[in-house]
Amino acid sequence: MGAVKTKRMPRAVREQQMLDAAVRTFGQRGYMAASMDEIAELAGVSKPLVYLYLNSKEDLFTACIRREAKALTEAVRAGTRPGLPADRQLWSGLTAFFTHTARHPDGWAVLHLQARTHGEVFAAEAAAMREEIVAFVTQLILAAARDAHRDPDLPEREVAGLAEALVGAAESLADWANATSGVTARQSAATLMNFAWAGLGDLMAGRRWSPPDDDGGAAGAQAGSISPAT
Repeated sequence: MGAVKTKRMPRAVREQQMLDAAVRTFGQRGYMAASMDEIAELAGVSKPLVYLYLNSKEDLFTACIRREAKALTEAVRAGTRPGLPADRQLWSGLTAFFTHTARHPDGWAVLHLQARTHGEVFAAEAAAMREEIVAFVTQLILAAARDAHRDPDLPEREVAGLAEALVGAAESLADWANATSGVTARQSAATLMNFAWAGLGDLMAGRRWSPPDDDGGAAGAQAGSISPAT
């Protein structure tokens, strides 16, 4: 009777194990300090097998960035509930974002810190993910603004900067929340809503803050005043 053969693990499953180990190592130790030896050991495979599947440390890191970026963007899209008022859509999207970054702190570290600081190729991968999220948030705010102003032709540039600012604030807050004990995803989302929605709510109602004139003396245009949108 021949020896019983051990069933081989499917390549896709084995590869995900390697990526799991790599994300954990890159996220906690940093790209430069991480070694293929420790990634292989953590994944429970030989180092040659990691090279066979993923070619090089650079290719492995790129694969990690792409996987984590896809997971984050899918989480944000899935968390946003179409048909709700604008503030509820933003709330659900932010909650999904902070929930994902809290559950996957190593993946977030790979995307937001490591990918951006270790070469243009890696930074471009992270930037593509960020652009997708900014575009999604832009369309969410734009649809709400057009509905509020009853203006289907409201230019996208009117809200594009708001989306950039909102995403940037969410990224910084995610870093802070992951480094601060006891901060929940709901608390992070509520913090950003309290920071951002008052301004967005005024925009939806047609009220905008007007900057002061160059001489700072024009009536009705002092810092902190609110004037109707034109």
